[in-house]
Amino acid sequence: MHFLRHIPFLKAVLLHSITAFGGPQGHLGMMYQTFVKRRRDVTEEELMEYNGFCQLLPGASSTQTLTLIGYKRGGLLLAVATLLIWITPACVLMGGLSYLLDYFDDQGKTIHWFRFMQPMAIGFIGFSAFRFMEISVTNTITRVIMVLATIGTFLAFKTPWVFPALILLAGIVTNFSDKRIPEQAGPRKPVRWGNLLIFLMIFAVAAYLSETASNRNWKNRRAFNLFENAYRFGSLVFGGGDVLIPLMYEQYVTRPETKHIQNQKKDVLRINRDHFLTASGVVRAIPGPVFSIGAFTGGMVMRDDGQVAHAVGIVIGAIAIFLPSALLVLFFFPVWQYLKKYAVIYRSLEGIHAAVVGIMAGSTCYLIMDTFWYPLWRAEPLAFADLGIVAFTVFLLQSRRVQPPWIVVGCLLMGGLL
Repeated sequence: MHFLRHIPFLKAVLLHSITAFGGPQGHLGMMYQTFVKRRRDVTEEELMEYNGFCQLLPGASSTQTLTLIGYKRGGLLLAVATLLIWITPACVLMGGLSYLLDYFDDQGKTIHWFRFMQPMAIGFIGFSAFRFMEISVTNTITRVIMVLATIGTFLAFKTPWVFPALILLAGIVTNFSDKRIPEQAGPRKPVRWGNLLIFLMIFAVAAYLSETASNRNWKNRRAFNLFENAYRFGSLVFGGGDVLIPLMYEQYVTRPETKHIQNQKKDVLRINRDHFLTASGVVRAIPGPVFSIGAFTGGMVMRDDGQVAHAVGIVIGAIAIFLPSALLVLFFFPVWQYLKKYAVIYRSLEGIHAAVVGIMAGSTCYLIMDTFWYPLWRAEPLAFADLGIVAFTVFLLQSRRVQPPWIVVGCLLMGGLL
């Protein structure tokens, strides 16, 4: 009976989940209208605090913010229910897309409607780099970090450790200065580090089982590999879906084609490049979190094992990619009240955010080269059209005159006219 009184709140969450377009920024504006202005579940100050805190964590920031609203209103149980209702519609749609692309592959058909979704997706990433640069790159050290991260990402895109290495080094570099955000004195409070140990234990166990499954060639090894990959993405991605997508591209598209993997003849998880870029465009046209692309990648990497495995892959991909976001926000929000007093956290984040901008910029350059270089070299007309779509997408987003869903619809219609 206690839970039933929260039904109106959960109905509001469901309505939000099927109408929230525009990515994290659009989601925040709709949360303000729904949960602050209309329902008064939280105050404006609380919403801003929750969002600011979630920006400091890896994972899906809008998902974490909404989860905190549920946690504040009804505790852990309502927070979990809020999370599930929020992510389910988008994950169902993206999982359905994996079946659609699989069907067209089996029928040998070409999906012309999705022809321009790939360059459009690259345009979204490029725009995000520009947008975050205005916010995060504000002084000399952050400019240097951004440039070096851009170059490092472009040159070492095929190296899996380049992204965490750049983020770690950037966080260290900005702590050499003591001029930013002075220490705030305050009494020490006990921190329940056991919560962090649970998060790290899942991370370690997933990595061990994934490696063991591959080395010993377990029958269901793909499921273990998928969980580890998705959980790692959800645990390490700063900057939301615009950073997640390039990391997934490297993992599922670029890495399987490297000489090291091919020489060892490893059975690694892989996705067709056109399919992945199509999905990275479609995910921006649907309501809900961009991280729901995890449901799509889960289905695609498991589809060769049969229909049941395909469905299981969708579920694993969705759960594993959102699980770290939920664990981190629910475990660390109480800790945040203590840690936010220390300048070292803020100084590190200054460098991390600049590195994230560089990663997005370098990823955009790499994706343009990887997707369009050879067609442009051969002077193929559609290659110039693709490059124009990238530039026009950035222009429309920068002008703010056209909302992202309409850009996606326009690209779908142009593809259908081919």
